[in-house]
Order: sequence, then C-alpha cells, then structure tokens
Amino acid sequence: MHAELDLVALVVADMPATVTFYRKLGLPFPEGSERQPHAEAALPNGLRIALDSRATVESFYPDFRPTTGHGRIGLAFRCASPEEVDANYRELVEDGYHGELAPWDAFWGQRYAVVHDPDGNGVDLYAALPVPASAGTEAKS
Repeated sequence: MHAELDLVALVVADMPATVTFYRKLGLPFPEGSERQPHAEAALPNGLRIALDSRATVESFYPDFRPTTGHGRIGLAFRCASPEEVDANYRELVEDGYHGELAPWDAFWGQRYAVVHDPDGNGVDLYAALPVPASAGTEAKS
C-alpha cells in the first residue's frame, strides 16, 4: 500500500483570525479566504494546508466535537535564523497570540519557540543554531 500526504486540514472556530495568523507565518492563503468556509494554501513542495470552519465539518459530520487540550496537532515552521525565530515569536505575541514557550536554545541544536494559533494548536518556530567554530576539531600539539 502507498499513499502520499497531500493535505493537512485544521478545523477552525474563527476563519478570519486563523487565516490572518497563518498568513503572518507566510502561508499563501488567497485573498478572500477569510470569508470562506473552506480555504487552502498551496506550498511550494506541493503540500496543501486547509482550514475548514466548524460549520463546514458539522454539515457532513453532525456529531463532530472538537478535541481540546495540548497535542491535537503540531505544525512546525522552519525559520532562516535563530534571530528570525525570536522576531516571529515576538511579533505574534505582540499581536495578541499566546506564547506557549518563549524562544530558547534547545539541546538538540535549534532555537525553538511555540506559539498557539487562534484555536490553541501549538505552532513551533525553529532554526538551526550556529555550530561553534571549535566544534568537531581536536586540539593539536
């Protein structure tokens, strides 16, 4: 069996707020998406991100109940530099989004931060930390 991941879909409570949030992170939702019950952003690698209003999902799945709490889904956005992680996090928090984890240097070698989208989904921001010039070299006598 083979299947190709083509689309990641989120059920959202507030389409305009969610479209605005993900546009700030660079997802290319078309103009007018904030007024639609279903919106898609096509990424350069072919993957699509879709947003569906709760009413849309309930139209074909009447017993739908959104889950709550952490871990429903996680999206991670690679940033060009550690400074970009800090700047994106700061801008989103200043715009009123919940900062879950402020930027920090993770032990796995990345600058990392987590902010919540309007529905409380964790959105990770990360960038590789520079490798110190002395890393991997041995002292020579």
